[in-house]
Amino acid sequence: MGPDGGWVTLEKVVTESVLSRKGSGVLAPIGGLFLFAVATGYLMSILPLSVAGLSMPAEMAAWLASALYAGLLLGALCVEPLITRLGHRPALMLSLLVLSVTVAVMAALPHPLLWLAMRLLAGVATAGVFVVIESWLLLVEDERQRAGRLGLYMAALYGGNALGQLMINLLGVGGAWPLLVVMGLMLLAAVPPLLSRAGVVSPLGAECHSEPVSLRSISMPAVLGCVISGLVLGPLYGLMPVFLDQQESVADLTGVMMALVVLGGMAVQPLGSWMSARVGKTLLMALFSLAGVMAAVILVLASTPLEFGLGMLLLGASAFVLYPVAINQACEGRASAQIVRITQLMLISYSLGSVAGPLLVQAMAALAIGLLQYLGIVFLATSLYMLVSALRRAPALLEPPAGME
Repeated sequence: MGPDGGWVTLEKVVTESVLSRKGSGVLAPIGGLFLFAVATGYLMSILPLSVAGLSMPAEMAAWLASALYAGLLLGALCVEPLITRLGHRPALMLSLLVLSVTVAVMAALPHPLLWLAMRLLAGVATAGVFVVIESWLLLVEDERQRAGRLGLYMAALYGGNALGQLMINLLGVGGAWPLLVVMGLMLLAAVPPLLSRAGVVSPLGAECHSEPVSLRSISMPAVLGCVISGLVLGPLYGLMPVFLDQQESVADLTGVMMALVVLGGMAVQPLGSWMSARVGKTLLMALFSLAGVMAAVILVLASTPLEFGLGMLLLGASAFVLYPVAINQACEGRASAQIVRITQLMLISYSLGSVAGPLLVQAMAALAIGLLQYLGIVFLATSLYMLVSALRRAPALLEPPAGME
């Protein structure tokens, strides 16, 4: 997003982020992120689908998702000192190496407790990847550059995830082979930062000092936007493949449907560009949350692949827009020395929601509330809160025009 609240085009992102001489280059973190996103997009879908074939309890799908996000929370709490001591490039390579090791162990030893432990460790390493790449890209003083780099970050993340989902139909979900492919992609993701000419200590070529930032000093809608993003994306990644596999009309299209979710997040960028120039970020989150309610309703009523596809596109457009809008709102007007800490706090907020999300879905199943109903409730509550918050921040909108008192 630009300094005027508008979103930037991909052309502008490339021009300002890749070719700019200010700050560090972006090819290394973006290249690593894309391959990482392909691997994780594939892995997040095949794990819940492989549980039954390995004679594990059905509840393992939710527990595996929560274990990952519990590790993400744990990692978000301790990743800042790692970046400060090692620098961005070594910290990223170390995180990707740990991720590949966890996948290798899971492929060799398919035991429930061991898988939970590996997903917990993978969450810690994933936190390192996210905080390193987000802070690496945002470590520039120019607000315009930050917006451009964040746009490129989301494009690589969405595109990689979509490609990873499509690999379900190409490579399948059974056996050790898919996990070995994921491990290989994780190792390949370490190659771009390995070949990078950026400084070893930090991408800016200087020691990375991080100024303390209190969570209270960050906009509450931004914090809650990250929490809600976790409450939605945790179950979406961890449980949606299982839900789709149980639907007769789309059981053979699980990978395609999951790819449509991610593509919906990419396709919404032009609309976000038009809207963000006219409304604030809090109101923008309210509107997209309302669209999420509509997506949940469409999916509840869907009976054909086309109806499911439309619902999944709208669901992706709603779910994936919350985190980038929230983190951009949190970083507005902040100095570079505060960015690492802010991205860490935002990831902690996201992780809290991601840990709770799959477990809440499982708990609400006892009340006959399924995954789609859960998503509808979360989106509706978010929309109402963000709308009220936006109106409180703009009291002038409630005043009648002159002459109409």
